[in-house]
Amino acid sequence: MTEPDILVVPGGYGTRKLLEHEPLLDWIRAVDRETTWTTSVCTGALLLAAAGLLEGRSATTHWMSRETLNGLGAEPVTERVVFDGKYVTGAGVSSGIDMALTLVERNYGPEMAQAVQLGIEYDPQPPQDAGAPEKAPKEIVDLVAAVFTAREAAALSS
Repeated sequence: MTEPDILVVPGGYGTRKLLEHEPLLDWIRAVDRETTWTTSVCTGALLLAAAGLLEGRSATTHWMSRETLNGLGAEPVTERVVFDGKYVTGAGVSSGIDMALTLVERNYGPEMAQAVQLGIEYDPQPPQDAGAPEKAPKEIVDLVAAVFTAREAAALSS
């Protein structure tokens, strides 16, 4: 498809291998010309930035990738969902639901967003309040950072 209304670029460990994949980046640029919304979740923002779409724009991504996002020309922020023009970025994977509900609200109104939220029974009540590096204990942040770094290294070497 070359003319979607909304483009959603997912993230994951493999995104860094694609930061210089010109066929993909060219496709993202081409599709972006016709979208109403160009969005990403997690490290998908790195691909939008590598395509040049987030240059000088506020954007978010997974907390472990904020420096990389900055190096690609975007202005990283810590919010879960960031709107900058038609570009919408979500932080980690769970923020993708928040991003989707916000887009539904902007496009179809708060009642539709509430209906979707109820339909998917999205009522987050996490058992711990450690869902952001600013909230989690330092030893947990260090542990998760080490695991993510190792996983990313493994993905890049495969």
